Amino acid sequence: MSSQSGSNSSGEHFSVPSKISEIGPAVERISEMFKNAGCASEQLSDVEIATFEALGNAMIHGNARNPNKRVHISCRCEPGKHISIVVRDEGNGFDPDRVPDPTSAENLEAEHGRGILLMKTFMDDVHYEAGGTEVHMSKKLP
Repeated sequence: MSSQSGSNSSGEHFSVPSKISEIGPAVERISEMFKNAGCASEQLSDVEIATFEALGNAMIHGNARNPNKRVHISCRCEPGKHISIVVRDEGNGFDPDRVPDPTSAENLEAEHGRGILLMKTFMDDVHYEAGGTEVHMSKKLP
């Protein structure tokens, strides 16, 4: 057995056009990669929900549904340790601190605005980099 750190990790990088029809297949591709790498667990459905939301936000808000812009995905897993996913859009970014709270009374009836809350609910860590064009998410594995 190797004692090198990260020697059992597995990852994938790919991109998809900003078309809503690409979200499901991209989430399935990520899920299959995690399963094949030995990172499937009861938390995988949480990861799928958060990834679905992140891709939707990148396509709809980040890339303004422009099919000529792409969403870039990097995912990595270390069996028994964690799963991490980075979703990057080609938009102008945003300030996550300025996103309205979807749980406040005036926003409860809104049709949008729950994606970030869902990502934070289903993942252990969610933070933004590159001016809001990258969302970094991670989930600990049992």
